[in-house]
Amino acid sequence: MIKSIRGKFSGNNFLLFITIILFFVLYISGMVIFADKGFGKPQVFLNLFISNAGLIIAAVGMTIVLITAGIDISIGSVIAMTCMLLAWMMEKKSMDAWASIVIVLVVGVVFGLVQGFLVSYLNIQPFIVTLAGLFFARGMTAIISDEMITITNKAFLGIANAKIYIPFISTVTKKGKVIHPYIYPSVILAIVVLIIAFIVMKYTKFGRSIYAVGGNEQSALLMGLNVRRIKLKVYALNGFLAALAGFAFALNSCGGFVEQARGFEMDAIASAVIGGTLLTGGVGNVVGSLFGVMIKGTIESIITFQGTLSSWWTKIAIAALLCIFIILQSIFAALKRKRQF
Repeated sequence: MIKSIRGKFSGNNFLLFITIILFFVLYISGMVIFADKGFGKPQVFLNLFISNAGLIIAAVGMTIVLITAGIDISIGSVIAMTCMLLAWMMEKKSMDAWASIVIVLVVGVVFGLVQGFLVSYLNIQPFIVTLAGLFFARGMTAIISDEMITITNKAFLGIANAKIYIPFISTVTKKGKVIHPYIYPSVILAIVVLIIAFIVMKYTKFGRSIYAVGGNEQSALLMGLNVRRIKLKVYALNGFLAALAGFAFALNSCGGFVEQARGFEMDAIASAVIGGTLLTGGVGNVVGSLFGVMIKGTIESIITFQGTLSSWWTKIAIAALLCIFIILQSIFAALKRKRQF
């Protein structure tokens, strides 16, 4: 029994466990320190999902790419291009909201396919390919419009502003008014994406193939897996999820501008790594990435409630956590190699 427990909580499972514990420690600390400011209210917790719905979706896609031992640093630019394209089609071309959404999702898939082809069939380094993608997508954002476009489309705003109340949770104000916390459709979208990705990665042949390719590409080839096709599908999927994250991002911002989501790809990578995903591939979990996002959101909330600290302290805290988790990953990898020999 002890060996079974040790096996479940060894290596990267232990890193995931640490990530989850760290989130709860941070959040409970915020509840204790800022109890008088209402940090413990249900709405504050749900705001973590509302503010980071787009990042959750982007982190899911990034996690899958990292598991293949690849990387995609273009997703922030793709998100900006998605938001700008949505705003431009609806506001400048008076297009239907749903048609615009479908078009940007198709654009995301095509973008991912092109990058995937260059990585998998032409054997170009993923960093170089996606760096080019970063510049291209950001440049296209400026070509579409170099000025901010605010979305006023009624159908789109109807989706963006639709509050979904949680009926079985409530708080009572000092005046005796009962208030139910709420979320937005972007949160539902992020949760659905997370659940589907978890099921695909854990229980389907495609998911197992992704882990096999990232773990050892040569072994995957000997197993009869079409490594190139798998990588192509992964980058196409990531392009779709980046566009979908852009849609969720647009639901929050209701507009598009050139500098939107700059550096967003680094937040997604950081969330995945803090969640236990190895940069060398073969290991990762979308649930861990979710908690990586939640840790970032919790740090931002604590800084906001504190009131005097600069928002840049979030970057510093995430940088420190990244260093800690990368060091832990290296230690566990060294211990694993030692046991093998």
